[in-house]
Amino acid sequence: MKYYNHLIETIGNTPLVKLNHVTQGIKGTLLGKMEYMNPGHSMKDRIGLKMIEDAERDGLLKPGGTIIEGTSGNTGMGLALVAKAKGYRCIFTMADKQSQEKIDALKALGAEVIVCPTNVPAEDPRSYYSVAKKMNEEIPNSFYPNQYDNPSNALAHYESTGPEIWRDTEGKITHLVAGVGTGGSICGTTKYLKEQSPDLITIGIDSYGSVFKKYKETGIFDEKEIYPYLTEGIGEDILPENVDFDLIDKFIKVTDKDGAIMTRRLAREEGMFLGWSCGSAVYGALEYARNNLKEDDVMVIILPDHGTRYLGKLYNDGWMKNHGFFEKRDFATARDIIKDRKKPLSVVKNTDTVGDVVKLLSERGIDQVPIVDGEKFIGSITVTKILSGIMENPEIKGVSIAEIMDPPLPFVALDNTLDVLSSMLDQSHKALLVSDEGHQVHIITHHDVLNAMTR
Repeated sequence: MKYYNHLIETIGNTPLVKLNHVTQGIKGTLLGKMEYMNPGHSMKDRIGLKMIEDAERDGLLKPGGTIIEGTSGNTGMGLALVAKAKGYRCIFTMADKQSQEKIDALKALGAEVIVCPTNVPAEDPRSYYSVAKKMNEEIPNSFYPNQYDNPSNALAHYESTGPEIWRDTEGKITHLVAGVGTGGSICGTTKYLKEQSPDLITIGIDSYGSVFKKYKETGIFDEKEIYPYLTEGIGEDILPENVDFDLIDKFIKVTDKDGAIMTRRLAREEGMFLGWSCGSAVYGALEYARNNLKEDDVMVIILPDHGTRYLGKLYNDGWMKNHGFFEKRDFATARDIIKDRKKPLSVVKNTDTVGDVVKLLSERGIDQVPIVDGEKFIGSITVTKILSGIMENPEIKGVSIAEIMDPPLPFVALDNTLDVLSSMLDQSHKALLVSDEGHQVHIITHHDVLNAMTR
């Protein structure tokens, strides 16, 4: 009889599959590394096994221990599968932008899941990074894998993914494309492949709202690059130790919309039912390939996970429509709204008094304003909020505006379409902020969106 003693023995050796339809007009051979064929339906199964086994070897994880990790879902699944085989308890923290399917899948495997807010800095005690670290400090006999900085992450791909690709392409691979999140998969795989072929070109796929591309090109960690985005699993607002920028030759940024639409195309045209970041990786790969690939080139694209993780999002027609992802690409965007603006954005300092802010609002004829602490946008205030406060307590005019401010206005991407902007403008968000290519910040209101729609 031929069988495996546990599911985790089936991790790895995923196939390469040629892309045939979305590649029309492009030279070379483009192959997808089908990582969803791992037992947990993602490439993160590889690092789940490696991080746990290395922790056991080093005495960091002992029998009956608890594994605590911050995850976008797939790493949690990989860890949970291995934990089941080895008898460990799992607790995972996740950002609230992750799909419900990912949360439900982890719970189905017996893991505890704590959902944390997305739109907070990594160092904020509410972030899913910070919550995981704090629980690790408080719970006895617990292990925090920390996939972002754990060298076992990249080593898993150095030992498995890289050799598999080299073997299956018979050493003919010329280009590697992969999304960059923790950095383990792209850097571990690249390190092995460049040891075999130093001329290999590696392209990292990044999201708008992430810091990677600018950091690679300038060496500057620019917080102005950071704003919320929807794509899951790629991009970061931190610099994980597993991201070795010397190994990645070029970064290409892909919008939420382009990644989502390409993911749907891969299902419809190639029969590949994949996750969102897979579409982003293919979109970026095609952008590069159109002008750079030659007939004899072989490009491998790592396709990290399965479409079942996203049934309630990009495979849901209503969700896609509500986010403007079915619209034509010439549909008006935030970029169109701000393109002719010359005046700088009006802001107030967190140390200004309520009275100072009332005077500014009156002088400039505006009814809301962002609040800054240095260059950081830390809050916002509206005329309505100030009026309500003064009605309750006339003495409030002398206190700092920081004492009564609302949360900061959310940042949006330049290429977000009008219907997406409209859906984000609600009772919680009276206005939005957007940063242009020169990093000048602009405000977008209901009035701006309405004017753009009626032009």
